[in-house]
Amino acid sequence: MARLLAIDYGMKRTGIAVTDPLQLIASALETVASHEVLKFLKAYTAKEPVDAFVVGLPKGLDGADTDNTPRVRKFVTHLQNALPDIPVYWHDERFTSVMALQAMIANGSTKKDRRVKGNIDKISAAIILQSYMESRKE
Repeated sequence: MARLLAIDYGMKRTGIAVTDPLQLIASALETVASHEVLKFLKAYTAKEPVDAFVVGLPKGLDGADTDNTPRVRKFVTHLQNALPDIPVYWHDERFTSVMALQAMIANGSTKKDRRVKGNIDKISAAIILQSYMESRKE
């Protein structure tokens, strides 16, 4: 089997997470500058088979689009054009940053590590991916 790859796209940074080849465990992979994400994904998919991309869809508490939603949709259009053979699935990303910070605290991360926004971004991507995998089982 190939991996699933999750993307938590942001204005400055993008968190990336992947599954193992059996698609059992989601792990934080990398944080990439958002303007470099497509380049990173092309290089990654050239060396590792990827079944699908799971992109975090930004929504407000009321379910409405946020200011970032149009940017993420535009990015996904570019992603689909760049890598058309890999399907893209949307997954709700509400509360993932808060959950990522809580996970870092629970795992004993130092305050210095928690201040590095890139750490939160890639853990958020892992949470998005794990949540997506759990929703497929239901």
